[in-house]
Amino acid sequence: MTEMLTLVLAPAAAVLLVLFYVNLRVASPRLAIPIRWLRWILFALFAAETNARFDGLDRPFWVVAAGAFLFWFLLESGFNWLRVSAISLSPLPLFPRFAANTTGDEWPVQERLLKVRDWLRNRRYTSVQALKAEIGGGIWLRVSVYQNKDRTIRLQVAFLPQDSGAITVCYSLSSETQSGRRYVTDNFFLPFGGFYPENWHIERNPWRRALPRLVARHLRRMADAGETPVAWDTEPLDDLNRQQQAMEQVNTELGFLLPHAEREEHGKITPEGRYRIWQEAWLLDYLGLPRRY
Repeated sequence: MTEMLTLVLAPAAAVLLVLFYVNLRVASPRLAIPIRWLRWILFALFAAETNARFDGLDRPFWVVAAGAFLFWFLLESGFNWLRVSAISLSPLPLFPRFAANTTGDEWPVQERLLKVRDWLRNRRYTSVQALKAEIGGGIWLRVSVYQNKDRTIRLQVAFLPQDSGAITVCYSLSSETQSGRRYVTDNFFLPFGGFYPENWHIERNPWRRALPRLVARHLRRMADAGETPVAWDTEPLDDLNRQQQAMEQVNTELGFLLPHAEREEHGKITPEGRYRIWQEAWLLDYLGLPRRY
């Protein structure tokens, strides 16, 4: 059995390395999920194989593999919790203020992204504003804002820098309706865990990476709800910063964030809020599923 397992593990490890290398270049959230599962499973099998070869624990192979599988879960859970705690204690704001990006739209020169920009032009989406916000360590989140022809859909194209240097692009579609509701459809894959204002209707689709499908889903949501969208009459920069302010207020009132007076000593996020982020991080990392908002 050991020899047969070795024949399986070696190609599986090679596949993992290839997928990891590819994802360093494309930074795909969908590709990252099978990479994480394969890494987790291979860790458990390699640990059990090593134990069998060197006559370690006197336990069946699959018992050792299951133990190593659980150990990885505990190890990564602890790391994620420390990461959430570090974010809470960091001086950087959770809801940063945006500023105008004076250099304009900064689309990365990649064929797949340039095709998205061409699609927007062909569908008569016009560029409204280019914005940016510092997310720490001199790293900037850049957002290009577009609107459709009748100004009923506002699209935020967010360029998220990765540690590898690659860029992941996420989309957020927003519409306001005659009834005073705001419908938001996006494909962000980062955990949030907090709360939204009561009149916001949020749907997050991390698996839906293609912009045309996301736009179709956004239109279908409003049609199913019988809502009539109205034209946007505020500047994206003003609206986005008001959103950030409203989000911080709501999340402080509902117990996701600590009051400002307590943040210097205890951090920004309450223990309940940290747990919500930790839980959503697991759901997104391994299933691509966000919390329900």
